[in-house]
Amino acid sequence: MTAMSDGVPGPTATEIMAMISDERRRAADLVDSLTPEQLDAPSLCGAWTVRQVAAHLVAPFAARRRWFLPIILRSRFNLHTANAQLAEMVARRPAGQISALLRENAETPFRAPRVGYVGQLTDLQVHGQDIRRPLGLPHDLRPDRLATSLDFLVHRRAIGFFVPRGLTDGLRFEATDIGWASGRGRAVQGAAEAVMLALTGRPAVLGELSGDGVARLRERITR
Repeated sequence: MTAMSDGVPGPTATEIMAMISDERRRAADLVDSLTPEQLDAPSLCGAWTVRQVAAHLVAPFAARRRWFLPIILRSRFNLHTANAQLAEMVARRPAGQISALLRENAETPFRAPRVGYVGQLTDLQVHGQDIRRPLGLPHDLRPDRLATSLDFLVHRRAIGFFVPRGLTDGLRFEATDIGWASGRGRAVQGAAEAVMLALTGRPAVLGELSGDGVARLRERITR
């Protein structure tokens, strides 16, 4: 394990790109396995449907260049708003096109602004669970990839983008199944996958966590 080029301790950029490629292929397989009813079901990601979450994962490769400037202007340069608008546009495509683009671009490097390759890996893992969990589908996230994303989520680059500002203040997060921990303060303990989703503000996992910091975390996520 070495320092990544993105500045977050962990695997190298080359190693993370290999993880991303595999996660994109897994996401494509997942999309192909879903029925139309499942694709239109609510996800864990705000008001997005499963189809819109899948579209978000492929948006960097599906979007046409002429879309970007109007979207950026309409969103008043807010990246979250721009991402949402872009995902909604891509979601109009058939699911088969979305999965095909994920496979075709599995090894395409895409260094997202500010969050780099590790942000892409984290996006794939979090949004994969946004799809699987409400549909009751099994998941088998890789421990090394979870640890890499957890390290990123407690890094300053993730704050305000992946992790709501102030969410982690005074809390110590512990992934009990992989021996990972970060922070100081009241404890929030649980499986690595649940801790990852909690750090990204998903209230659905709060009941799976324990420790004297869960009540404070709940207040911050649900307010």
